[in-house]
Amino acid sequence: MTKYQFIIASILFFAFSNTNAQEIISLETAVKVALENNYEIKIASNNSLINATNVTVGNAGMLPTVAATITDNNRVQNSSQTLQNGTTNSLDNAKNNSLNYGVNLDWTVFDGFKMFAKLDQLKELQKLGEAQLKQTILTKISAVTSTYFDLVQQQQQLKALDSTIVISNQRLALAQNRFTIGKASKLEVLNAQVDLNTDKVSLLRQKDLYANTKILFNQILARDTKTNFKVIDTIKVDANLVLNELTSLAEKQNPQLEAQIIALKVAELQLKQVRANRYPSLKLSTGYNLANTQASLGFATATSAKGFNYGFSAALNIFDGLSQNRNEKIAHLQIDNSKLILEEQKLALQSQLATSFQTYTTNLELISLEEKNEAIAKQNLAITLDKFKIGTITTLEFRAAQLNYVNAKVRNSNAQFQAKLSEIALKELAGIINLN
Repeated sequence: MTKYQFIIASILFFAFSNTNAQEIISLETAVKVALENNYEIKIASNNSLINATNVTVGNAGMLPTVAATITDNNRVQNSSQTLQNGTTNSLDNAKNNSLNYGVNLDWTVFDGFKMFAKLDQLKELQKLGEAQLKQTILTKISAVTSTYFDLVQQQQQLKALDSTIVISNQRLALAQNRFTIGKASKLEVLNAQVDLNTDKVSLLRQKDLYANTKILFNQILARDTKTNFKVIDTIKVDANLVLNELTSLAEKQNPQLEAQIIALKVAELQLKQVRANRYPSLKLSTGYNLANTQASLGFATATSAKGFNYGFSAALNIFDGLSQNRNEKIAHLQIDNSKLILEEQKLALQSQLATSFQTYTTNLELISLEEKNEAIAKQNLAITLDKFKIGTITTLEFRAAQLNYVNAKVRNSNAQFQAKLSEIALKELAGIINLN
């Protein structure tokens, strides 16, 4: 082993040791952290809880309202009274006090079934909040998964660039040895040095991209962006997806489609509430009240009363300037819009599934092709390296074989990553995300 090879081996050993010291985070762990920490999910969860909290019979208007009231009025004024017999009574700074307090109950017992439609609408809004939360979770899981496998791909590319630097160092060492013994020119050494520096530049750029992607990944997980970690080394693509099965699942559990179906139901229930205004409304009221009045001037200086009061009121809208007809027409148009948006959503979902599945099948074919290309390029590089050592090929031929191998490894890694992205997109559209 030459001194250069020994130095390279030492550098690679310490780099490998430092890499192993990093935390290896699995996809399952990353998703768990994101679900626990992510701000968007927390906000969507709170909104869902708000919608669930609103689902009460009281909020729908089915329960009575009870209010305790107290009113105290005091007056100080100069008063004068002239009686029918001509007598005049007057008093300066006359005091008048009035105190009323009690408890009253009001209850709408019938409003044209509006309260029942309102309760059903609140339940649908709760389902809408759950669908929106599910969409947020799926979107975030998809982002975590995509970024995770992007890091896997970048790690693979770093390994490929590391290997090419090792080879470039070997080439430089051979060129220097051959130059020392007079079998090669200085030009060959300089070319080897330039190519090695070029490989180092590519490695530095890839490391920079990898570091920035790790920062982005930590941000998605809503944790300290300086947290250091390492991901797994392989990408496994589910090659058994079937378009018909994905379409069937999407029609049942795609959150966006589900939300639009719920929006249609909400619009229909809104129409029921508008129609309820055509019916009479009936309200009951009762209460217990106490009243106490004191006056410095008048026929009675003090009066008081207490007791129950009860009664009812009924109302029927006979004519409101045709507002009822206008409101019902608007409600019908809102239902029509919801139906159109639902059909548009279904068509868009089918289109997205079809195009994503086409990309998915193409990427599966590319994986098979790029795996073969990498194997061929690796074999070609091994043969070329042997020939280069004995001096039967030029440095340009060796460099071409070296670059072909690196590019083949990068293309293979990218093909696997693109296929994984297609798989993730299809499962997200179908409303499912498998953590593998």
